Amino acid sequence: MNWKNYPQNIKVRLITSFFNRAVSSAVMPFMALFFAQEMNKVWAGLFLVFTVIISFFVNLIGGYISDRFQRKRVLVLTSSISAFLFLLMTISLYPRDNIISIFAFAYTLYIVTSSLGRPAMHAIIIDSTTPENRKEVYALDYWLVNLSMAIGAALGGLLYLHHQIELFVLLTITSTILPIAYQIWLIDEHTIRREKQHQNVFLDLIQNYKVAFQDRPFVKVVIGSMFIFAAEFSLNSYIGVRLAETFESVHIGNFEIAGVRMLSILNIENMLLVVCFTFLINKLTDKFSNKNVLLIGLIIYGIGYVTVTSANTFYVLILFNLIATMGELIYSPVRNAEQANMIPSDKRGSYSAFTNFSFSGADLIARSTIIIGAFLIPTMMSVYIGILIMFGTLLVYAGLFMRKT
Repeated sequence: MNWKNYPQNIKVRLITSFFNRAVSSAVMPFMALFFAQEMNKVWAGLFLVFTVIISFFVNLIGGYISDRFQRKRVLVLTSSISAFLFLLMTISLYPRDNIISIFAFAYTLYIVTSSLGRPAMHAIIIDSTTPENRKEVYALDYWLVNLSMAIGAALGGLLYLHHQIELFVLLTITSTILPIAYQIWLIDEHTIRREKQHQNVFLDLIQNYKVAFQDRPFVKVVIGSMFIFAAEFSLNSYIGVRLAETFESVHIGNFEIAGVRMLSILNIENMLLVVCFTFLINKLTDKFSNKNVLLIGLIIYGIGYVTVTSANTFYVLILFNLIATMGELIYSPVRNAEQANMIPSDKRGSYSAFTNFSFSGADLIARSTIIIGAFLIPTMMSVYIGILIMFGTLLVYAGLFMRKT
């Protein structure tokens, strides 16, 4: 299947999110630094934890809304408000003394509107694909996500310190184009809408998610994915902290690679491998059954991250980070496509919102590894990460492939 044959909605979704993510990932990773500089570290930490919690709960409401109402309308409305909020953030940066209260208020509302719209966008991908082409579309999406984030990281690194306002102006322009693109090119194919079960909206929302929570195979996949993602997320938490403290500097010519630079190199290696090898690996794995591809990918991924968790040598870190990323490239499109195939057609928004628990939970586990790592030696942390991946693999495999029995 080539680009010409993709449904229009898929093309719109892939192109718009590529540009949006490229610009937003030049700014969003610096939010912790921005708030820490403007206020203080404790305020920044508490504020960002608060936005993560808000994002999770609003995401659930977004899933409910996208199953009850027209998805195109939800997307146009939420992305229009997001564009206005970016404009507000940009304006608040213009005075010599930044109006931090306005910026923080606009940023919080942006987290709310983007979380409300996200499940509708995920549901549109499932609406517009078939079980046959889903794996290929998810592989392309995965590739574009990493490419856009690599471009965003480069943009942010070059412009954030001295051209902050220009970056926010660029973000405002990009996010203003999104609702216009959705309005013109997006086709709302979502005809099966969930009927209201309760007069009380709150009870109706709970009833909506009760079905997802009672779908035991799906819950296994979501929780299993959470444990698997936690290993990858720990790269920028526990592994990053450990490298900063214990990694012995390596010199390549006059270039010194210390702990923080080593972490950056591992992240760049990840992105480059994804950009270069996604389609090749996807083509190779098409010849095998999804069951075997998932298991092999997760075993390779596990070997990689278990070693990276405690390794302290430049070459070992580079090699096993490569192995971990290859494992991820093998298992990820299969897991995404098979999980999407499990979702009932009238609850795609809600189920998609529920899958976000995998990421929120993995993020919390990854943050907690910093605390656990203060008490355990690195080799014990490797064992801990290995147990998480093994447990996650069992749950995902059981949820995806053992549900019929």
